[in-house]
Amino acid sequence: MRTVSLHPLQSKEWGEFRKKTGVKVVQKNGLQITIHRIPHTPWTIGYLPKGPLPDKEMVDELTKIGKEEHCIFIQLEPNVPANTSDGGSPEPIEGHDSSEVKLKNLGLRPSFHPLFTKYTFILDLTKNEDELLKNMHPKTRYNIKIAQKHGVEIVEDNSDEAFEEYLKLTHETTQRQGFYTHTENYHRLMWHTLHPDIAHLFLAKYKNEALAAWIIFVYGDTLYYPYGASSSTHRETMASNLLMWEVIKYGKKMGLKKFDMWGALGPNPDPKDPWFGFHKFKQGYGPQHVEFIGSFDLVINLMLYQLYKLADKLRWIYLKIKRLT
Repeated sequence: MRTVSLHPLQSKEWGEFRKKTGVKVVQKNGLQITIHRIPHTPWTIGYLPKGPLPDKEMVDELTKIGKEEHCIFIQLEPNVPANTSDGGSPEPIEGHDSSEVKLKNLGLRPSFHPLFTKYTFILDLTKNEDELLKNMHPKTRYNIKIAQKHGVEIVEDNSDEAFEEYLKLTHETTQRQGFYTHTENYHRLMWHTLHPDIAHLFLAKYKNEALAAWIIFVYGDTLYYPYGASSSTHRETMASNLLMWEVIKYGKKMGLKKFDMWGALGPNPDPKDPWFGFHKFKQGYGPQHVEFIGSFDLVINLMLYQLYKLADKLRWIYLKIKRLT
């Protein structure tokens, strides 16, 4: 049996959730691949997020699955760090150059449209609280104290009412930030499938008003922060800073070893990048900046793959223009 990298996106619960959204899920020899139909065509795209480093046996299996499922290509985003110098988790398997060469020799090519971020921040939860506070940026420690002085309360609340607050804040956040997000139905299905085994909901409250809501995942020895939302009111309370700190302490209390903050920008990010604020917020807690080997495509039908690349490029140009108008 192949050992798959430990990640919630390869869990059976995640597979059940994706089935509920109407996506076909193929599970074989420890791999979990989602099959996404291209509208108005008989063709599909496969997706294998956060799996192991591919080898020839795995590529052969995926090629067979791809042909059976009429895939144009299968996109792989291995849960494998790019090099050993970044440290972090999971433990690096091979150096960046050797991994990329190996994947190219297996017939994989760098993806033209990566789905999962190539970088993340990972915090070592085995350190004591004093060490964690010492490693934070001074401004982050200061903001935590401000939230405490304002009387911000952090609670784990998995009730239906709390989840509705999460949806409300998610809608507000996406409208304010101007980025695309999953549908309300997606969030509902995700929550009802992954809670209570994996997903947990935390609120930051000020005078009984929810100012921030996060859904965190607990899987294996790792804490994850995949979904978060906040209000534009009472920003002076720094509620999200205290929420992050209390979530960190929750992970320690649960005996977890790592906190994967689910995404970051690359080295020396552009302050004008729309995600820079999220990056800087997470960076303030003193985590390690980890780079993964990236996203690769296993092409099943080369001609259709080239056509799809062109169509995808045109689609994103259209969406950018639409957002500006």
